[in-house]
Amino acid sequence: MDERSRLSLRDLVGEAVSGILQRPGRSTLTMLGTVLGIGAMVAILGLTTTAGGQIDRRFTALAATEVTVEDVGADQVSHEMSFPADAGSRIRQINGVVRGGVLWPLPLRKATISGVPEVSGESSGLALYAAEPDALATLHPVITTGRTFDAFHVSRRERVAVLGIGAANRLGITRLDAYPAVFINGSPYTVIGIISELERQPELLLGVILPSSTALTAYGPPVDQPAKMIVETRLGAARVVAQQAPLALRPDAPDRFRAIAPPDPQSLRGSVTSDLNVLFVVLAAITLIIGGVSIANTTFVAVLERTGEIGLRRSLGARRRHIAAHFLAESAALGTLGGLVGTSLGVVVVVVVALIQDWTAVLQPWTVLPSPAAGTLVGVAAGLFPAIRAAKIEPVEALRR
Repeated sequence: MDERSRLSLRDLVGEAVSGILQRPGRSTLTMLGTVLGIGAMVAILGLTTTAGGQIDRRFTALAATEVTVEDVGADQVSHEMSFPADAGSRIRQINGVVRGGVLWPLPLRKATISGVPEVSGESSGLALYAAEPDALATLHPVITTGRTFDAFHVSRRERVAVLGIGAANRLGITRLDAYPAVFINGSPYTVIGIISELERQPELLLGVILPSSTALTAYGPPVDQPAKMIVETRLGAARVVAQQAPLALRPDAPDRFRAIAPPDPQSLRGSVTSDLNVLFVVLAAITLIIGGVSIANTTFVAVLERTGEIGLRRSLGARRRHIAAHFLAESAALGTLGGLVGTSLGVVVVVVVALIQDWTAVLQPWTVLPSPAAGTLVGVAAGLFPAIRAAKIEPVEALRR
């Protein structure tokens, strides 16, 4: 084999780089599709992983410490609750429990709720609830003004109420210095506090909340919707607490309760992010296909433009595989460069979004490291047909053009 038929790797790389640099504008536009596709893929996978991390963190901080115990065995005639009077103290005996209390909607279907006496009509959109003090504490309320009721109010069946901010605005109660009252079917209840935020059960912000003993005396036990206990636990203790809660509340009849533990945070995060990953990866793949078509089109045009050059190379001893390797190397170099730029842009997007949202950026190595190689594969696949077409050009026919 003579020297004219040899093509070293160094020469091949040099020819590919030279071909790209000779047409910088065209090369940049050709790489754009690959840059967008790889960048979109890295950014989307990074952002969904980062967002999944935030879901995991927030879930662990709040929902993973909540157990709900439902009363499924209430008497169907008298509607007497299954929860004992000392349910809160019993539930606290379980290791890992912070606090817990019983909560239920009042059994009033067409209640008149007003901020002034002797007003007829129904207060639309407002709900009535009864709660134990510890039940309110598990919701982590933010008090705008006043306070919530405590064991003293419960023991004396005080006629007091706490309003959610939505209910307070509708009733026109914003200050407590004049000892305002809310009237339920004409019966007054002194407002002692207004809640502006709730970490749990935010629907109570549109409600009027009475002490449990006061509500039982005035309106009786729940009828349409059974009572439930909200239990706050320490991290990692929720599932154990859910298993032990029915027996702790009623050793004689634990089957009268149904304890609901939070789902596994890892499975929740996976279910939330997997669908997003599939959707956006498909979009990124479409962009990559567009980038590959762009590279293929440019390489094919380059073959047509350089037919004379191909014929000259063939007449000087270049083999078909050398011609094919030359154009394949150019398209692979374009894909690789586009993959590197796209990966860098995708990483920058993830970091910038994480900084803006005050998140912790999460980038998996399997997402970032193979991305430039993906660009190379796109370039090789896109340049395969034009390279084969160039290799089939006969020297005599090429030189005649």
